[in-house]
Amino acid sequence: MQLNELKPVEGSRRKRKRVGRGPGSGHGKTACKGHKGQKSRSGGGVPPWFEGGQMPLQRRVPKRGFNNARFKKRYAVVNVSALEKFEENSEVTPESLKEKGLIKKILDGVKILGDGEISKPLKVKVHKISESARKKIEAAQGQVELIEAK
Repeated sequence: MQLNELKPVEGSRRKRKRVGRGPGSGHGKTACKGHKGQKSRSGGGVPPWFEGGQMPLQRRVPKRGFNNARFKKRYAVVNVSALEKFEENSEVTPESLKEKGLIKKILDGVKILGDGEISKPLKVKVHKISESARKKIEAAQGQVELIEAK
């Protein structure tokens, strides 16, 4: 047996189906796609995971595993402008903010944001403070002290 005598096994090779090449080919006109409908259109058809409108498997299965959301820190937020309710040189703490009704709950801590202006010097003791809020309080001769979160 010579290399030039090698042939594939009978029936192992098939001719390629050439669709849309005229009526003589037997695969002309609709190119083996039938008439109309989603699957006959260009780009038509549904993805392999589509279940005909039934609730998909990935949405039916209960979700498990790690999610960081339950460990997220939530802060009660107060703007600098709201601190005008306090008298001069008074101490602003999470408890005093709650008493004045500026926050409902202390949550994981209190954060002061820099929206608005402040004209009185105050001693502010909170868990977090924005840079702009710190500058405004210190510009009004106030003091800022950070306290440890729970």
